[in-house]
Amino acid sequence: MSATRLLVLGVVRGYGRAHGYLIGNDLMSWGAGEWANVKWGSIYHALKQLTKDGCLVDHSVPPGRTDYEITPAGEAEYRTLLRDALRRPETRPDLLAAGLALLPSLTREEAVGLLTERLAALETRRDAAREQVGQWREPPHVKELFGLWEHTAATGAEWTRGLVERLESGAYPMAGEPGSPGAPGSWVILKLE
Repeated sequence: MSATRLLVLGVVRGYGRAHGYLIGNDLMSWGAGEWANVKWGSIYHALKQLTKDGCLVDHSVPPGRTDYEITPAGEAEYRTLLRDALRRPETRPDLLAAGLALLPSLTREEAVGLLTERLAALETRRDAAREQVGQWREPPHVKELFGLWEHTAATGAEWTRGLVERLESGAYPMAGEPGSPGAPGSWVILKLE
């Protein structure tokens, strides 16, 4: 799964219709170049590929600009990528970061459910790594690798548990709630005068 693919779909969905520069400008202002390795070229590549895959439709806008709009297939792909980014712990943090950036697209109940799945997976990883640490013999230094995995899973579980608690307490406006930026086409394009 690609964090860039998820982010591009999410931004197009958020605006309802957007051009490449607007998408890139948003993602760069979020710092996605750092936490998801998003580059201008990867944004335009994702736009072309998503259009080819039937997830986006392009519109020519004079003088030479192309706007993109999400299709029903794109909405389905977006939802699949977003759900997987939140529920599946990966070693690279870019997918989770992309999922968190687009979290308000989900209802509170669904977000809590997906993050609860993530929590269970992290706790299972933590316990398995802890068992490996206890059983490992030769070469002895490899035990440090399992210790790292245990620590990473444990801290990931702790953070996820905290986010679930914050969401359950009403933090952040989620899809269907007042003030949520989660509805398709709900983002406002700020125009400089």
